[in-house]
Amino acid sequence: MSAAKIASSDGTRIATYSAGDPANPAILLIHGWAQQSLCWDPLIARLKDRFHIVAMDLRGHGASDKPDDPAAYTDTQLWADDVAAVMELHHLSQVTLVGWSYGSRVIASYLATHGDAALSGVVLAGGIVAIGTAREDWMVGADSPGLDRDLYTTDLARLIPATAQFVDACTAKPLDRDTYGRMVAANMLCPATARRALFAANWDMRPTYAAMTCPGLVIHGTADTVVSPQTGEAAANAMPKGRYLPYEGIGHAPFLEDPDRFAADLSAFIQDTRKEQAA
Repeated sequence: MSAAKIASSDGTRIATYSAGDPANPAILLIHGWAQQSLCWDPLIARLKDRFHIVAMDLRGHGASDKPDDPAAYTDTQLWADDVAAVMELHHLSQVTLVGWSYGSRVIASYLATHGDAALSGVVLAGGIVAIGTAREDWMVGADSPGLDRDLYTTDLARLIPATAQFVDACTAKPLDRDTYGRMVAANMLCPATARRALFAANWDMRPTYAAMTCPGLVIHGTADTVVSPQTGEAAANAMPKGRYLPYEGIGHAPFLEDPDRFAADLSAFIQDTRKEQAA
């Protein structure tokens, strides 16, 4: 994969990674809370021969800049501008946005600010639909990061085991040793300021998804203990052209637990969407 950075509207540099032929249909992968783009590696390996794939590290994560000001993580406009800047850098048009967990908030920010004219479709994996006071109790799984204060401390004696436990809870079946280690390491690169601020805003995203005109696919593991499966159903129901696809016995990271199925379902969604739009 090739790496490049682009400055967003406030000067924050966003790290991006690309693979595949730019002439192929485009996918932009947007990871979740406290992660980074490497979480998508199994999916990228399965799709790069057929698609132009771009992954971005969210601000405060991975190799992207990590502003100290909490306001850098609560402004919907900034999240939207990050996505727009990445799309411009890589010349992405009629792109499919794929968001994992908090990535749904980032995609909703783009939709609320820029609309979906440049999008072919939206795919959510374990995506959230509300943050802050707008989040209802039924949306929250027992292993939600919002329920463990040790995930927001700078005390490493508390933070490290809490982070390891959270990564373990993201899948119903244990990850292989290498993937698990890299996921924990990726989480540790996200500073406490960003971790706390990501959930500081108050926003119900369902009206934004209800205004979406492009097709949507919501993939959600039925054994997800981080974001409730009911949240996935609510996201799909909000989308005028949304479809809910449950993965039985799968946890919060379906693209890691069953990458072959996820790659096949994502590929089929993109192909069907492009056929419908060309008709």
